Amino acid sequence: MQNSTDVLVVGAGPAGLSAALMLVRARRAVTVVDAGSGRNRFAEHMHGVLGHEGLAPGELRSSGRAEVEGYGGRFIDGSVSHLEADDESVTVTLVDGSVLRARALIVATGLSDELPDIPGLAERWGRTVLHCPYCHGWEVRGQTIGVLTTSPLGAHQAQLLTQWSDDVVVFTAGLGELDPELRHRLLARGVRLVSAPVIEVRGEGDRIDAVRTADGREAAVSAIFTAGRPVPHDGFLDGLDLVRTEGPMGTMIQVDRLGRTSHPRVWAAGNVVDQSANVPLSMGTASFVGAGVNAALVEEDLDRLAAPAAYWEGRYAGDERMWSGRVNRTVADVAASLPSGTALDLGCGEGGDALWLAEQGWKVTGVDISATAITRATAAAASAELGERARFVRAELPDGMPEGSFDLVSASFLHSPVTLDRIAILRAATSRVAVGGHLLVVSHASVPPWSHADAQHADFPDVHEELAALALDASAWETVAAETRPRAVTAPDGTESTIDDAVLLLRRR
Repeated sequence: MQNSTDVLVVGAGPAGLSAALMLVRARRAVTVVDAGSGRNRFAEHMHGVLGHEGLAPGELRSSGRAEVEGYGGRFIDGSVSHLEADDESVTVTLVDGSVLRARALIVATGLSDELPDIPGLAERWGRTVLHCPYCHGWEVRGQTIGVLTTSPLGAHQAQLLTQWSDDVVVFTAGLGELDPELRHRLLARGVRLVSAPVIEVRGEGDRIDAVRTADGREAAVSAIFTAGRPVPHDGFLDGLDLVRTEGPMGTMIQVDRLGRTSHPRVWAAGNVVDQSANVPLSMGTASFVGAGVNAALVEEDLDRLAAPAAYWEGRYAGDERMWSGRVNRTVADVAASLPSGTALDLGCGEGGDALWLAEQGWKVTGVDISATAITRATAAAASAELGERARFVRAELPDGMPEGSFDLVSASFLHSPVTLDRIAILRAATSRVAVGGHLLVVSHASVPPWSHADAQHADFPDVHEELAALALDASAWETVAAETRPRAVTAPDGTESTIDDAVLLLRRR
């Protein structure tokens, strides 16, 4: 199965769903891969989540999924086995063999908390064995709280929990050698310190009766706070060789403030990049990531539309006819003085100049970047029974310049509001001029008098500057004309006026 989408979100926890919601509301096609293994699935309730105090984590996921689906988001239950990415797209293979392709990937796969191998600890995780005082401290306030340290970071957790209870027991083996100042601070607060390693957590069901240590002693506690080793679910990204950063709890994928990784198509959000992020923080940062992904795709879309091919195809396809279909008078005046032969018309549009040349006896090849323009020019040639003397091809210049040599190579009004390497095209055009043949370049030198005032500042090419930029060998080329000529035009209100054209006519010696 092959599926394509704008954005693929891997992970359907608070981070993945928040990013997906931002994107579907931005009218993006979004597919979310849900492995159904959220980090907080062990807890019965969430706390500190504004508007959702006490809500079960599963309920938040269910409602969030429904909201994303309500805007057209698609969900696939599964997990990723393989991923490939290049500068254009990301391709993901799921465990069941499904293949998904997207323009952008958001990794929101979270992490697992690897707990110490102590009997009775893991099976109570999320209920009476806890991680975050802000998430669960209120529920065990005033009780006897144990702190099972697993690294030097446990000192922070131990001090924090004195805010929720006056009866705190700290199992200090995970701290290494206890800092004298920390010892003094904790003892001064009435904290009991137990240095022997913990070997068992005892009790019935979720209840904790006591913690047994290696010296054979037991300490009665009602709840235990501890920090497992965070193991990010990011192994499927190994082939991308993403930049990582070293943190106090291990290495994590490095992202910028918008969640973008070192790969231009991959973003990440939530616990997979920040093990300390709670539900509100994961939701907030991920929504920002979703907006950042959309902004990146918008910019990319605009860049693609601003490319000459896309821009001009859009211009031609958007109207039944762009131009009048008549020859430009300046082109006709110059070409009339030349003996007919073979001609190459660059930027031929709908074929007005090329068809006139064919009528005068030239055998013409017209080239344009727009497929719609070429279709119209070809139809016009057939209608005028000039198909044998005028053919039209779509090509992007200068790379797609037709092969061969021509007695006349013309470029009439080769202007573009989007990037077009005009000089490169004209240089390539000179290589197609036959010995004794001509290169004719006709350009706008002024705007019509009736144009909007802002248009009066248009930056048109200067004929002498263009001639210098071409850097032609004077021994091989003769400049026949490099001048500005007035051309009679009719204004929109029907009055007669004039406009200036720049004319560059060169002959290959």
